[in-house]
Amino acid sequence: MTALGWALADGWTIARRALLHWRMQPGPVIFGWLFPVLMMLMFGALLGGAIETPAGTSYYELLVPGIFALGMLFGLEATMTAVTTDVAKGVTDRFRSLPMSSAAVVLGRCIADLLDSAVTLVVLAGAGLALGWRWHGSVLEALAAFGLLLLLRFALLWVGIFIGLTVKNAQSIVAVQVAVWPVGFLSSVFVATSTMPDWLGTIAQWNPLSGTATAARSLFGNPDPSAASWIGEHALAAAIIGPLLLTAIFLPLSAARFRRLSN
Repeated sequence: MTALGWALADGWTIARRALLHWRMQPGPVIFGWLFPVLMMLMFGALLGGAIETPAGTSYYELLVPGIFALGMLFGLEATMTAVTTDVAKGVTDRFRSLPMSSAAVVLGRCIADLLDSAVTLVVLAGAGLALGWRWHGSVLEALAAFGLLLLLRFALLWVGIFIGLTVKNAQSIVAVQVAVWPVGFLSSVFVATSTMPDWLGTIAQWNPLSGTATAARSLFGNPDPSAASWIGEHALAAAIIGPLLLTAIFLPLSAARFRRLSN
């Protein structure tokens, strides 16, 4: 088998370990799938009557694609926690001492977390449809939107891996998790950036979540007042370039950090 073949085979073995954890400890996994649904229900009820939407549409047309993007961000916390826990318990060092591909540990984490995110999107889409959200484009456009969401998750995954390899222990993750919320709210996930003060709206527009959320709304055929901004007019490019840029930064950093772990 080639080096790539061994890396994929070993990576799948590590991914299966994470999937076995799902079966043995389903509570945290199911909570991770349902928490974005709770956010959808809560904000739909709290803001739905206060947000103006085009005639004939509901606030869920704007909210649901935004929650899709927010769900990809929330997955960052699970990645950070899993990586930090394995490092702190010496599991990562044990893997590195085995005759296996050096890329398998990180690759397995990527496979497992992307599968987890795919299930999250399925659960969110089902909840959104039950609440009245609909897409108005073609099936291919809808699949492209979900592809962009998973691309965002792939980029954020490397951010989570780097942070997980950098912090000292699982307790330190809590401080990092607090920063996830401002990143999620400072975007077009819940409201149009045009309703914010100019300086704040500009920051929110350049949030990678905003680019992906706006592009997803466009592909789903959902209304989005943020699309009138410059970044909104180029949302598809932003939804591709932003995650690729994050990946180009944090993938090498994660690889370098992994190589420097003590044995």
